[in-house]
Amino acid sequence: MKILVAMSGGVDSTVTAYKLKQAGHEVQGCYMKLHGKPNYHEENIKKVEKVANFLGIKYHILDLQEDFKKQVYMPFVDTYKEGKTPNPCALCNRFIKLGKLLEFAKSLGCEKLATGHYARIENNLIKCAFDESKDQSYFLASADKDALKYLIFPLGDMKKEDVKKFASTIEVLKSFATQKESSEICFVEDTYVQVLDQFMDTKIPGIVRDSSGKEVGKHEGYMHYTIGKRRGFEVKGAHEPHFVLKIDPSKNEIIVGKKEELKVSSFELKNINLFVEQKQIECGVKIRYRSKMTPCILTIEDDKIKVELKEAIYGVASGQMAVFYDKDLVLASGFIK
Repeated sequence: MKILVAMSGGVDSTVTAYKLKQAGHEVQGCYMKLHGKPNYHEENIKKVEKVANFLGIKYHILDLQEDFKKQVYMPFVDTYKEGKTPNPCALCNRFIKLGKLLEFAKSLGCEKLATGHYARIENNLIKCAFDESKDQSYFLASADKDALKYLIFPLGDMKKEDVKKFASTIEVLKSFATQKESSEICFVEDTYVQVLDQFMDTKIPGIVRDSSGKEVGKHEGYMHYTIGKRRGFEVKGAHEPHFVLKIDPSKNEIIVGKKEELKVSSFELKNINLFVEQKQIECGVKIRYRSKMTPCILTIEDDKIKVELKEAIYGVASGQMAVFYDKDLVLASGFIK
């Protein structure tokens, strides 16, 4: 089978390419240039070239910086500007890795696109990885349903520690097994605010209000806060922790309250991405990558998509992605209103 492998220069994509080549497939690699972080690509491309030479495979460099800026980077900036919390990895997977890269794979005549994601495909549905601690099904849940039949995730049945051990047994790949893991958001060096600082003034002091509307303190600029944050703002006379409940970008104000006020028992979605043909689904939902699964009922009525939680949860953030599961199978995803 002719397979294109997304290669980043990291251990996961490297082992993915190696395993597929050893299995007898016709493998080609592809490195994607997604952003212009200084000295970032040169180092990674050297690693990709080293692996490609070792495996005897062809590799491509695909410059997707314009697409990435338009479909991932600027939406990231704009979402924070709106007082919401973005999920750039979800957008990147849908439009770039499993979008533009898949188009490129097809243009080469490849039957499949392989990545180093920790997930599995079963009956044309995304399934959680065997290694629960590394499972990336949450970030893949925004993928176009039609893309799934072209995808393979060779590491889905492996534990991360075994991937590293495997790499350490092969002389040329030993250095890949010990290198530092990449950060979740590839274009953020330290904090997301440093990215926003390039486009706007984020340090405009504003008013902090409690849930009744009373002014209780000051903050350093609404873009510094996300739902559930409990530090970096002033609450006069408070004797217990306060958390960000809501952000009002038009007034540069944040609304804060006690932890119990963060509890939510229902919310609405936009941009639903369904993998099953059902209008009402009893399932589990995750509202963040590391959040626990919460039982819920997902109801789709025309343009209204509502989630009723069977247990109230804390810190539902507008802009984040909610992913719906039947045990370990992804049923749908959508962005929280």
